[in-house]
Amino acid sequence: MEKVTVIGAGSWGTAIAFVLAENGHDCLLWARRPVQSAEINDEHTNHAYLPGISLPTTLTATSDLEAAAMHGDIVIIAVPTKGIRQICSELNTMPIGQKLVVHVSKGIEPDSLKRISEMIAEELSPAKVQAIVALSGPSHAEEVVLRHPTTVTAASVDLAAAERVQDMFMNNYFRVYTNPDIVGVEIGAALKNVIALAAGISDGLGYGDNAKAALITRGLAEISRLGMKMGANPLTFSGLTGLGDLIVTCTSVHSRNWKAGNMLGQGNSLEQVVSGMGMVIEGIRTAKAAHQLAELHAVSMPLTEALYSIVFENVPPKEAVDRLMNRMKKQEVEDLFDHR
Repeated sequence: MEKVTVIGAGSWGTAIAFVLAENGHDCLLWARRPVQSAEINDEHTNHAYLPGISLPTTLTATSDLEAAAMHGDIVIIAVPTKGIRQICSELNTMPIGQKLVVHVSKGIEPDSLKRISEMIAEELSPAKVQAIVALSGPSHAEEVVLRHPTTVTAASVDLAAAERVQDMFMNNYFRVYTNPDIVGVEIGAALKNVIALAAGISDGLGYGDNAKAALITRGLAEISRLGMKMGANPLTFSGLTGLGDLIVTCTSVHSRNWKAGNMLGQGNSLEQVVSGMGMVIEGIRTAKAAHQLAELHAVSMPLTEALYSIVFENVPPKEAVDRLMNRMKKQEVEDLFDHR
């Protein structure tokens, strides 16, 4: 049995804690709002994020961050990308000892262009970190808590740490692979949200399966091109955190990035979309970072650039699609490796 802290009681943080508690681990879930932690403790529910789901009675919650961090030998960070630095900065001031740090977030920080593991390493002193593991893959919280078969990847340069996380989560509905390529895993996890926004826009415009298949395929080519330039193993993008996560995020009604894109495609403004969703849309923030990375590494990412133009330059979605379709002709296989 492991002692584990999950920081962040949104849908995914709660689902992660659900699996750990069912696996018999001593899991404490940190919620920012006391009313939310009280609901988890007293009613064993988290209606705001997972309505209709009964949580294990062995799962407990707190709103005291230091008490939460002190509890676990393993600390799992499940907050949006924009909150990573703040949480880690707060943890760094606390006498929490050295922890195995796992993150389940998916994004890249604009401007600094740091991956999440890099942000954690910058904010937490080495004395507080045994290793950093990214847990990622095609995994909707709404399906995990229904015990639907789900398969993800634990990625770390420290294989023993990844295997410890693998052992902690494995059961008959939650399967975990390991991968030493944390660069590729984090890039795939972040950029698939950008392509999912584009897929939602396509559906919002009323386009069909032909367009969706092209978006997923060409989107994967863009992610792979950038990932390879940044040192990732190209095979990672054919796996769970590349193609797998891309498929589920571009096609599922559970995907908030797809929903946001769908609203944009139907003519809603970005402000309307953000206010209407009620939850963080990681793809919007990551679109800016992806645009910056493409420029920095001189990588051709036309889908990403089209989405950036829609979100940040107010280009009408139909016009952005027309620009994509009328680009210079190319060969498909050569284009997969075109970094221009």
